[in-house]
Amino acid sequence: MHLQPKAIKCQTMPTQINHTTLYETDYLRWLETTVQKLRAQDYGNVDWQNLIEEIEDLGKSERRRLESNLAVILLHLLKWEFQPEQRKGGWEASIIEHRQRLRRALKDSPSLQPYLESIFAEIYAEARKRARAETGLPLDTFPIQCPYKTTEVLDDDFLPGDK
Repeated sequence: MHLQPKAIKCQTMPTQINHTTLYETDYLRWLETTVQKLRAQDYGNVDWQNLIEEIEDLGKSERRRLESNLAVILLHLLKWEFQPEQRKGGWEASIIEHRQRLRRALKDSPSLQPYLESIFAEIYAEARKRARAETGLPLDTFPIQCPYKTTEVLDDDFLPGDK
């Protein structure tokens, strides 16, 4: 009696390798292809590993942008308050621009508000050091604890000290 081997169906690795290769060689085409597959509900051929990493990175990018905008605002508020003789329209314009960016981010993603509160002191500490470096003033010129409330940082009408 001679037994015929059963045909074995297996998913081949080239599909994954092709996804990875496309992801590594032409990111835009990978995005377009992934969107097409999702719209067509062709879930079996979606490059899930890279897609999941990209989605995670989007969240990280949003948080980094929030941190960056907050740092710029705090830096310029410190310079505005503690170097009044050096006040420039560019500082105020930068404060306004980065406030708008922050408010837009919080409007688009309200779940960033608790994150903003949680990093506020850390970002202030970094802005304080940058303020020392940019102004040449001693570090102890700038308060250890942030003198501004979150609401003030986001308020276009707030500038510390006399204008």
